[in-house]
Amino acid sequence: MKVILLKDVKGSGKQGDIINVADGYARNFLIGKGLALEATAKNLNDLAGKKASAQHKIDVETADNKAIAEKIKDKEVLVKAKAGQGGKLFGAVTANVISDCLKAQYGVVIEKKKINLTAEIKAFGDYTAQIKLTHGVSCSIKVKVVEE
Repeated sequence: MKVILLKDVKGSGKQGDIINVADGYARNFLIGKGLALEATAKNLNDLAGKKASAQHKIDVETADNKAIAEKIKDKEVLVKAKAGQGGKLFGAVTANVISDCLKAQYGVVIEKKKINLTAEIKAFGDYTAQIKLTHGVSCSIKVKVVEE
């Protein structure tokens, strides 16, 4: 019997795969536990529509991320931080602070987990940060930390 997997099944396949299994295994285990659907013409057509929709969503997201990457590529983000004695920073400049500065200076919202710092920023100066957006889209920015 041919079935469409709704979830990953160890030893059988991944979600969305169309596999051929024994009738009893399909009826009693896969379909019975909601892990698969019988591969009828309607279900196959629905699966094709879902795959096309998911691919379109990925394409739109990639195009949006490329536009964001072009907007901030090789730009400089100015971060103002408070200094203690001897010109040292209070704390450190984190990805969250850089994300907030990107939003304020360029109007671009980037999650902090997508910003990778090459080293911890605990002093004034110039640094480089890598921004990894989804689906292989990435760019680098310069981070300039100055005294407030």
